[in-house]
Amino acid sequence: MVNKKSSIYFRLIQKLIELNRLSKSLLVMTTDYIVLVLSFWASLSIRSNAIYIPTSDSNFLILLGPLIAIPILYVFGLYKSLIRYSNYQSMLTIMMAVSVYTIIWFLIVLSAGLVEKPYDFLIINWLVAIFFVGGVRYMARWFLASKTINYSNVVIYGAGSSGVQLESAMKHNPEIKVISFLDDDPKLQGRYIEGIKVQKPSSLSRLVEKKGVSEVLIAIPSISRSETQKLLQSLKQYPVIIRTLPSLTDLAQGRVSVSDLKKINIEDLLRRETRQPNEQLLKHNIEQKNVLVTGAGGSIGSELSRQIIRKKPKLLILFDISELALYLIERELLEINQGVRVIPILGDITNGSRLGKLIKKFEIQTIFHAAAYKHVPMVEKNTVAGIRTNIFGTLSCIQAAIDGNVESFVFISTDKAVRPTNIMGATKRFAELILQAIAKRQSKGETYHKTQISVVRFGNVLDSSGSVVPLFRQQIKQGGPLTVTDPGIIRYFMTIAEAAQLVIQAGAMKSTGDIFVLDMGEQILVIDLAKDMIRLSGMTVKDEENPDGDIEIIFTGLRPGEKLYEELLIGENARATEHNKIMRAIEESFGWEDLQQYLAALENAIEIDDYNKIREIFLNTVSGFNPDPDTEIADAKYS
Repeated sequence: MVNKKSSIYFRLIQKLIELNRLSKSLLVMTTDYIVLVLSFWASLSIRSNAIYIPTSDSNFLILLGPLIAIPILYVFGLYKSLIRYSNYQSMLTIMMAVSVYTIIWFLIVLSAGLVEKPYDFLIINWLVAIFFVGGVRYMARWFLASKTINYSNVVIYGAGSSGVQLESAMKHNPEIKVISFLDDDPKLQGRYIEGIKVQKPSSLSRLVEKKGVSEVLIAIPSISRSETQKLLQSLKQYPVIIRTLPSLTDLAQGRVSVSDLKKINIEDLLRRETRQPNEQLLKHNIEQKNVLVTGAGGSIGSELSRQIIRKKPKLLILFDISELALYLIERELLEINQGVRVIPILGDITNGSRLGKLIKKFEIQTIFHAAAYKHVPMVEKNTVAGIRTNIFGTLSCIQAAIDGNVESFVFISTDKAVRPTNIMGATKRFAELILQAIAKRQSKGETYHKTQISVVRFGNVLDSSGSVVPLFRQQIKQGGPLTVTDPGIIRYFMTIAEAAQLVIQAGAMKSTGDIFVLDMGEQILVIDLAKDMIRLSGMTVKDEENPDGDIEIIFTGLRPGEKLYEELLIGENARATEHNKIMRAIEESFGWEDLQQYLAALENAIEIDDYNKIREIFLNTVSGFNPDPDTEIADAKYS
């Protein structure tokens, strides 16, 4: 049975913790006033070797004096942080603040003649005031820390200067207790830093078992991605949460706190270094230009918009069919605030007339076309909608761009367009064919327009909407299981930021309908991704080898239209570009006249819901289109 007194006691403490910052500051100010009155009285008592009895003349000064101290303590920042985060640095600040207060108060006492020969009183009151003001804070710190949330036992990996500063920052938080440093430098092993022993990394197993260590804080800010990968691989066998330090700069400038530590993001497990962008290519089509992004509220479109605004365009048009998505990205970009005019416009890319008027009105120079339906099973179930948006929406966009004399048109494609087994991939490849055919007419001199057309093709981006990573995160949060379609399924992965950078750079290269393919590195097994995410969440995989694990991985079977692996090139030929991570694909395409016939047939087929005809057209136009013969186009089921 819970002790009633302790229960009330605990609730009282929780109420104090839950107070807002202003209330906490006022509470501490009031406490300081009381203890400073007491310190003055105590000083007089100590000096006279007897309990001091205030007189009518001294009462006023004793009560008024501490009011002088409060603004002084405020100026020294003693009310900007919570008392439970007091440390040695704050004690030094208290000493300085009390010193200033004591000198001022001494001058007042001297001029008022309250105390005869007050020089010894000055020293006594200074010491007593420091003891009272500092003591109250340390008592409060102990009081709150011992009665609130249980602390986590952590170890710091890295006993260098960054690790030492991090350990110092940990003292600010009573919810965290640093058990040990880990370092692979034999010269540091066995030493003590701030009373904490530096041990071998192999000691982690014992620390987890014996000390209940639940987190590893990596304090090696200068470590490369490849080195991080090796380190994480060595740590992931332990049931601990792994966090990294943001940057050495933040440490050096004293900005490190517990909140600066981040959980290892799954992108840190990519088996390659992040590509450094070419700044000239990044700025070429953006700086001081009028830019439009379709699908600006989506995963790729929003990241493109973030990077575009930082390159200071003259104008940025955000175009999206989703009101909520448009609102969210506009609000975010306004917070970035680069002095760029940002205009959010609700609209449908299939409305070519409205899009054309928009382009002409704002004299758009660069378009990044990211609007699309991309979720494979969803497009499989909604074929007509996928075709209207991904194919005819793209056609409307490029026609409006040409009519509006847009200088650069960049189309965002996908690896699923290569030998697709699904409708989504087929629609994206057909859209590529449209752009290739239009560009081919220009290169042959059959038509003239100033619009440079580029197609950029890449694989999966981490944390994009509808992708596997946010799904896994949600499933882990719910306690599992994690669902993987097939144990052999493998994918290319790239961070959203990196993909957007490469898209912008590829679009800046001279192009006549070329397809640019991004170097995605090595493919990653999705099941390995799932296992890593479980481990990095501080849990274990439940399987035959570990039946007592936390989260199970189950296989659900390949979804309609899903491939075991993806490809980036249709043919075998690819040429280098001025960027070593961007290739130019050499692929066959249709002439515009031939493609027009297929477009007319496709438009007619979706108008009359002729799904067999749709499949036939894709088989005749999209190279390698290989749908599951046992699966009819899903729209047919609902017609």
